[in-house]
Amino acid sequence: MSEQIDLAWSLLPLYLTQHILLSASAMLLALAIALPLIIICTQFSGWRRFLLGAASVIQTIPGLALLALFYPILLGLSHLTNALFSVTFPALGFLPSLLALALYALLPILRNGVTGLLGVDTLVSEAADGVGMTARQKLLQIELPLAAPVLMSGIRIATVWTIGTATLATSVGQVSLGNYIFSGLQTENWVSVAFGCLAATALALAADFALSLIEAGLALRNRKKIGFGLLILISGVIFALTPALFESKKDYVVGAKNFSEQFILAQLIENRLESLGASVKQRESLGSAVAFRALANDEIDVYVDYSGTLWSNVLGRTDNPPRESLLINLKQELRSQYGITLLGTLGFENAYVLAMKDAQAQKMGIVSTTDLSAKSQNLRLGSDLEFLNRPEWKKLKNSYGLLFQSEKSFTPTFMYRALESNEVDVISAFSSDGRIKAQNLRVLTDPLNAAPTYDALILIAPKRVNDEFLRRALLPMVSAIDVRQMQEANYMVDRDVNKSTVNKAAQFLENQIPVIKK
Repeated sequence: MSEQIDLAWSLLPLYLTQHILLSASAMLLALAIALPLIIICTQFSGWRRFLLGAASVIQTIPGLALLALFYPILLGLSHLTNALFSVTFPALGFLPSLLALALYALLPILRNGVTGLLGVDTLVSEAADGVGMTARQKLLQIELPLAAPVLMSGIRIATVWTIGTATLATSVGQVSLGNYIFSGLQTENWVSVAFGCLAATALALAADFALSLIEAGLALRNRKKIGFGLLILISGVIFALTPALFESKKDYVVGAKNFSEQFILAQLIENRLESLGASVKQRESLGSAVAFRALANDEIDVYVDYSGTLWSNVLGRTDNPPRESLLINLKQELRSQYGITLLGTLGFENAYVLAMKDAQAQKMGIVSTTDLSAKSQNLRLGSDLEFLNRPEWKKLKNSYGLLFQSEKSFTPTFMYRALESNEVDVISAFSSDGRIKAQNLRVLTDPLNAAPTYDALILIAPKRVNDEFLRRALLPMVSAIDVRQMQEANYMVDRDVNKSTVNKAAQFLENQIPVIKK
């Protein structure tokens, strides 16, 4: 427990400052957009209905979905500007998070601002007209000051929402307090999850307190309260900006998807690069599609992916050639279509496999997926968050005629827990996962070879194609890790986070790899 708490505290300065910077930037952008729109809404009733309706629609979109949607949009725009003006911009990390959060914050600011301005007493407005004030003077000197407390109430709501939703920015490669939560869920580090939740809550409460002082000060015309509230907010922003201003640019960016094995392999790559003197930054908890697109767009330099995922999801192939043929074709297609280098296989396969409790499988006489198909109608399937939407599952389902009583999706950690607690009967497990042995699961054979192979592959971004330093660090990893070693490393993290951190698991794998000569 103490080791986990110490680790959480050590990461807090980085995660907190990045979270504050993102949230503050999103709120400033939202205000810059909302304030002119508030004026338009009060002057034109038609525009008021349209703009408030549009903001309401945006608010109904789940925060995670809105963040994810901005990535392909920005990626397309980046390709367009590159083609037209030879200018590119990052589509991963801060920018999509900023835009999504700013849009998410619009509704309460817009609605309260409009309500505040429309609620100004008409007698006050007529008196301003009577003394010869222009429309601009009346707005700035009379209407806005009177509407300010109501507007501030909307800003407070938007700020709390933004700080909470910003934890989801981890999924698109932006460091935030969500890093505690995402990584903690995957490694069953509940201290990390609780730490992230408490830190985000404390930050939201502190921001709300500062804004409440400003709101009260505006209502009471109390400059001291307004000044104190502004001082708290400005101090927080300065605190966030200070490390960002002095942070040196990293030599390499290593990507990772959102499960334990990826965290371990990303840490292994980072350790090897740093052992040769390079500085490294990680972007973790990325979805499969986001990770690949980020690599193709040179926003990350290297990460590990799997042959079956690339073959089916990226190239859209439905055939299932032999392993060697698949790897040769995959290497050629990745280079020709995306400029990506497939450096080599790590030496193990992390395939999707259907698994059951051994005792239940033995009782029902299920050894293969063919056996399963005859009895699947009475069984419940649990999968990870991606599996049921992947082409591999459709092919497996169609090949064997699988029809389950129910199908539920979980994060990998909770998927295994669901099987353990008998909430599901069959899961889409991972062949390199140590929990297969630990939970005494039976992996069902695939006699029709419906599923492709899933060799773990080192992928290098187009801009690093001739980077000999990177190759020298990573080439010793090729064919150096077998599935049993990867299972053990994975289980070190999944079994006991108190004693076995991701870095320790990466060091275990490092001991299996030839020493780098500097």
